[in-house]
Amino acid sequence: MSGDAEKTPVSPLVNQSAFVLGYTGEVGKEVVKELAARNPFSRVVLIGRRQVEYEDKTLAGLTQSVVDFEKLDDHADVFKNLDVGFCCLGTTRGKAGAVSNSTSSTLTISVLQPDGFVRVDHDYVMQSAKLAKAQGCKQFHVVSSQGASKDSSFLYPKVKGEVEEELKSVGLLLCDRTERRPFESVGRFLMRPVAALFPTVGSVPTSIVARAMVQMARDATGHPGVTTLENKDIHRVAGEAKQTQSTQ
Repeated sequence: MSGDAEKTPVSPLVNQSAFVLGYTGEVGKEVVKELAARNPFSRVVLIGRRQVEYEDKTLAGLTQSVVDFEKLDDHADVFKNLDVGFCCLGTTRGKAGAVSNSTSSTLTISVLQPDGFVRVDHDYVMQSAKLAKAQGCKQFHVVSSQGASKDSSFLYPKVKGEVEEELKSVGLLLCDRTERRPFESVGRFLMRPVAALFPTVGSVPTSIVARAMVQMARDATGHPGVTTLENKDIHRVAGEAKQTQSTQ
């Protein structure tokens, strides 16, 4: 009996609960799958605009809370008693209110409309982070982008950089992300006690990003600080996660 106990390591997150924002996006979907497969938390809550019908029984058992991000303050209680957050909110340039203006039969110009993009990638993220922290959230992992800089002259990396700086200022952590987006294939997440950035030169599969993200939440428990991980480190952390799963 004691031998069986030794073969089954207890997750440091077993007594904690988590939430996922942006769970219908590419990274978010993989994070949900990873959480369901590894089951490291006592409870997982999916917070979003709509209810999702899952055919997979494992996913169907997850709690879902529908909120209006335009009135998120009214839904502050959904973050109550949730220890770790995975924020995958964000949009691509094409989904950020881009409009196509055909100036000729052969030329099409897409113009990024800033309002919608900033609203999702900055306002929703920051408001969620602040509400979560106020409710006692200890870790908040956020998807960012390669080349993110508040001083950038380009809207996309500028907004991502501003979010990172603001999350740091309110005491949140950085973790991991990578979405297959042209010219924006990197990973960064932000949270509370720990912060791990995952910038990469090339694209990293979203499943690898999700695995590394969940593993970082596990490793971050009880170890505050900020860590920067390059592309190879994302794969390394994901590899460690696979080894951890094989021993459980």
